[in-house]
Amino acid sequence: MTARLTLSIGQHTDAGRKAVNQDFHGSCVPREPQLSVKGAALAVADGIGSSDVSHIASETAVSAFLEDYYCTSDAWSVKTSVERVLAATNSWLYAQTQQGQGRYDKDRGYVCTLSAMVIKSNTAHLFHVGDTRISRVHAGADSCALEPLTTDHRVWVSPGQSYLARALGVDVHLEIDYRTVTVQPGDLFLLASDGVHEYVSAADVGEALSAGGDLNEAARLLVARALANGSDDNLTVQLVRVETLQAHDAGELLQQMAELPFPPQFEPRSEFDGYRIMRALHGSSRSHIYLALDVASGASVAIKAPSIDLRDDPAYLERFLMEEWIARRIVSPHVIEPVVHEGRRSYVYLVTEYIEGVTLAQWLRDRGKPDLDAVRGIVAQVAKGLRAFHRLEMLHQDIRPENVMIDRTGTAKIIDFGSASVAGVREMAPAPSGEQFTLAGAALFAAPEYFLGEAGTVRSDVFSLGVLTYHMLTGQLPYGVRVPQAQSRAAQRKLVYAPAREHDPSIPAWVDAAIEKAVHPDPSKRYEDVDEFVFDLHQPNRAFLARTSPPLIERSPVAFWKGVSFVLLVALVIDLALRR
Repeated sequence: MTARLTLSIGQHTDAGRKAVNQDFHGSCVPREPQLSVKGAALAVADGIGSSDVSHIASETAVSAFLEDYYCTSDAWSVKTSVERVLAATNSWLYAQTQQGQGRYDKDRGYVCTLSAMVIKSNTAHLFHVGDTRISRVHAGADSCALEPLTTDHRVWVSPGQSYLARALGVDVHLEIDYRTVTVQPGDLFLLASDGVHEYVSAADVGEALSAGGDLNEAARLLVARALANGSDDNLTVQLVRVETLQAHDAGELLQQMAELPFPPQFEPRSEFDGYRIMRALHGSSRSHIYLALDVASGASVAIKAPSIDLRDDPAYLERFLMEEWIARRIVSPHVIEPVVHEGRRSYVYLVTEYIEGVTLAQWLRDRGKPDLDAVRGIVAQVAKGLRAFHRLEMLHQDIRPENVMIDRTGTAKIIDFGSASVAGVREMAPAPSGEQFTLAGAALFAAPEYFLGEAGTVRSDVFSLGVLTYHMLTGQLPYGVRVPQAQSRAAQRKLVYAPAREHDPSIPAWVDAAIEKAVHPDPSKRYEDVDEFVFDLHQPNRAFLARTSPPLIERSPVAFWKGVSFVLLVALVIDLALRR
């Protein structure tokens, strides 16, 4: 049986010598599949004593974090999910502060500090703002040491006077410290408010762990020790020990489907699972696609079956199974739609809508070279599909003419997610340190960084979209076949862009410049987003106009010849003057 993430958690809080406890804490260890996809979450928040509503801020911060984090997209990374949740929480707290006494005095507003942790796969993701603290406990048989993992955001004016430099609810903008640490079974972490961590030592922690029957008792003993040592603040402690880690297998998420057998090569009129095969649409060494009829609804669908020749390739099977997982999460008219199969499955396969049309590759062969407006229209639609991927922290990584369908209405749809990368899934099975990224898509449209063994970014999809645009306009590739051969930075610096205008002088210079920027070998010099590229394809970028302005003789022949005549006149006058 595959190992699961299991944790032991102990926690305790007390108002201490104060009348009201303004601390708040919580933890959530969800059931599968959320435990594998999102991990386990813990948080401690600490209100400020000068505010009568600070306890509301603390409770809101922790509750919103633990509830809303698990409502974010499964495809998002932990960092993106938590930062968006905390940003929304901060906005709400700040708005409440602005409506009350805190508008004029932030120390009386809805303000709190927060330290949060998400443990997913073999990584602990830490988020911190304020003076609560997260530490790793190194407890041995005879000694104990505390390794601080967060930095207090407190500025000391004098030995007895300080103020918070950062907190939730203080400003409309929130700056959060984020870091990750690799965890191992047996690792122990301590989350504490300043009423505890300022009043207990590593030796105190060691004694509490030794004396306590469990982590809850150890947490209670730490709070008692902080009180005995003179703490005059609220006191909160969370202790979390990693017992076992989830096995590094992203395919665990799809285990039930993966246990199904590979389908045979279907014949026309054969039936299974409520579908009737009509005919084969496409076949390759990697997959077979069939037109089928949903017998119950009468709708035409496309069924994609994996190649039986690759049944022993776990990486291929994982990518194939992930296609449906990805398709179910993307909603865009420019991305192929999945057909959800609710009944029992007999085989491994993927069902999608049937698109009556042709691939972009076939469309180009049938029509010949399209005009600029037609290219712009298709590129804009593909960009909208890519944006749907990027919003979910996914990369398609295989944009090429064969992976874009054009239906009878002229709508472009991205198909085939076999090479797609999902940030949230990558975190479930992190690559070993030093391991290089392996390109899964086609090489000729792939970004140069893939051939250096680097993982892709949004700019990598921008590169592929730029190559697609160039290919549609010229029938060629901007660097020929040299990109896959350039497998060092030095070789990539030698790549020279072949202007599209050399193949078709009717292409505006500013359009050519936009494509050149999109396909630059250095990712930092490309567009950050597909929308920026599409905009520059439609609207002349002033920077490109200044750089690519045609010569004066083309822009204004009369002005050019007037200038030449004036220069000749000046030269003649000077010559006559010298002869005298």
